[in-house]
Amino acid sequence: MTMRTRTLGTTGPQVSALGLGCMGMSALYGDADRAESVATIHAALEAGVTLLDTGDFYGMGHNELLIGEALRTAPAARREQALVSVKFGALRGPDGGWTGYDGRPAAVKNFAAYSLQRLGVDHIDVYRIARLDPDVPIEETVGAIAELIEQGYVRHVGLSEVGAETIRRAAAVAPIADLQIEYSLISRGIEESILPTTRELGISVTAYGVLSRGLISGHFSRDRQLAANDFRAYSPRFQGDNLQHNLNLVDALRKIAEQKGVTVAQIAIAWVLSRGEDIVPLIGARTRERLDESLGALDVTLDAADLTAIEQAVPADAAAGDRYPTAAMAHLDSER
Repeated sequence: MTMRTRTLGTTGPQVSALGLGCMGMSALYGDADRAESVATIHAALEAGVTLLDTGDFYGMGHNELLIGEALRTAPAARREQALVSVKFGALRGPDGGWTGYDGRPAAVKNFAAYSLQRLGVDHIDVYRIARLDPDVPIEETVGAIAELIEQGYVRHVGLSEVGAETIRRAAAVAPIADLQIEYSLISRGIEESILPTTRELGISVTAYGVLSRGLISGHFSRDRQLAANDFRAYSPRFQGDNLQHNLNLVDALRKIAEQKGVTVAQIAIAWVLSRGEDIVPLIGARTRERLDESLGALDVTLDAADLTAIEQAVPADAAAGDRYPTAAMAHLDSER
């Protein structure tokens, strides 16, 4: 495996071709092992992964503290190569419930102060609001991040789950390095208007959910029982007939993977990698075993025949069910 590099937009840093999404090490996918999580981050850095993605609300600060521990205990050379992307703005109660989003300039700076402390760093490489605050113009939120850049606390402005119009408005205020948004074989909504807009403006995409929360990883079984603290227990794509339909798509994809001598996860990640040099897939591995499998996608080459076969097995819009529950979908500017 040779780690390739890509650049976040025209203004952002050079990063590894795959990034590590760390959310599952703290929240939403059942219990995780802290020691294994730290070891997985260390293994990713050792393999040449440079981009670590988190959110200040993942486990109410737990994930930032975890990454801070991993960076603190990593070899100096690996620690220095790490670039941290942080999402902010999601509001939660003591019970873990979601209560809205806050993109006010004062809140942006407050969130940043806490993130810097938890991460144990003197700057955040890419900073972005997790979801658009409907009560605060994106220009004000991005303007506050731009001020943090001037003060040396942030390096680059990012966006998350916003639509084409919001991207243009944000880019008129400050250079935008990157848009983070869900993109996978079964989540291709960005192809219509969002991806053309980012490409026109020279903004890269960090794609999360490339395995659709494990649904198209090849490891999710029809009879799997999910814990109450697992997001997928409430996700429409994992329910009833939707799950059966979606796993049928995985079975079709598995046949192509087996013909190439690779795993389903590897071919799904390789497909996202094939979509353009401006797209950096985030792999959500929580263990070293899953990390190794995901990194193997870098050695998978998809030719025209492979891509045609994949499109036939999993056509665009083939998935059954929305990617989030109804209440969460209402907060996605990218879906409007």
